[in-house]
Amino acid sequence: MQDYVEVTGMVLKAVPVLETDKKITILTREQGKIIAYARGAKKAGSRFMAPTEPFSYGKFQLHAGKSYHVVGVHIEQYFEKLRDDFEGAFYGMYFADVADYYGRENNDEQEMLKLLYVSLMALQKDSIPNELVQYIFEMKVLAVNGEFPGKLQGHVLSDAASYAISHVQTAAMDKLYTFTVSESVLRELAGECEVYRQKYIGKKFKSLEILENCRLKI
Repeated sequence: MQDYVEVTGMVLKAVPVLETDKKITILTREQGKIIAYARGAKKAGSRFMAPTEPFSYGKFQLHAGKSYHVVGVHIEQYFEKLRDDFEGAFYGMYFADVADYYGRENNDEQEMLKLLYVSLMALQKDSIPNELVQYIFEMKVLAVNGEFPGKLQGHVLSDAASYAISHVQTAAMDKLYTFTVSESVLRELAGECEVYRQKYIGKKFKSLEILENCRLKI
């Protein structure tokens, strides 16, 4: 008798395997971060080609043997706008890399999954700058993992910047991206987040390096 499981999650990354298959990393609601294989997903016309691309969010039916194999998918959100937005796609890849870095197998990753979802949704909106989305995401990642220090000791910030940091620390996921800030406050948050990345995240992401180089050229 074969064992099957259904999980709700988002594809963080996809890696080619052999000539026609893919190995995908999925952040799931039920089982944390898992690795699954999709046979034939690289073939033209495969029903698994699009659903196994990064940012694909929905339900995945998996055969659970020695490893997981995708046998069915129902994608609820592809985040199509990001796929057509060069800059937005790089932000999304960075967020996915961070979620991959923090995600653990058989761990409760519901809040991380929610954060990733609402952050990608925010990247698709014109009402909030992508750079602000990044800083909110980085602060909330630390909050989700119980590492966020809030306003850094000894740093002098404007009331608006202090309020933004406090809001991100305590806000529900669906209330995160409900504000914008002035350019001067954005620069204050940029400085704070640079310290957060160095002191608390402590990993250099290639996707962030590419993103920062991309921003310099804009």
